[in-house]
Amino acid sequence: MSENRQPFTHLDGDGRARMVDVTEKTPTVRSATARGKVLCTPEIVAALRDRTVPKGDVLAVARIAGIQGAKRTPELLPLAHVIGVHGAVLDAEIEDDGVELRATVRTADRTGVEMEALTAVSIAALAVVDMVKGLDKSVAVERIELLEKTGGKSGTWRRTAHD
Repeated sequence: MSENRQPFTHLDGDGRARMVDVTEKTPTVRSATARGKVLCTPEIVAALRDRTVPKGDVLAVARIAGIQGAKRTPELLPLAHVIGVHGAVLDAEIEDDGVELRATVRTADRTGVEMEALTAVSIAALAVVDMVKGLDKSVAVERIELLEKTGGKSGTWRRTAHD
């Protein structure tokens, strides 16, 4: 099968893994937003709200971990491109059933930042788990998903209620 007929962009014509070549692509402004949730017991939620978690400021650690995760995505995902992460915001909010996490990552580069946004949320969620696991090991990470991406050849995409 010739490389042009290969339906999988990360496989060559012989089915071997490869990084997609984006050398010829023009850099454009791109962004991606992802979300996820860490489910916690009411006792953990109370400790988060009261700021009595023994390890310290859980949300501050989650924010920093998420931003760091976005910047280190190519080290974690073998076929992700090394791109400039020009902006990364990780929001963490305590809700009645846990911590809602939302990351927005921006770049002006040749490929998108969807994986960086998803990685930011994933790492932030793991940071929350790490910070509270000594109080309750039943915490769980739930539904990490892309909400929106903008820029690039495919334009804007937003998750709908049906996705």
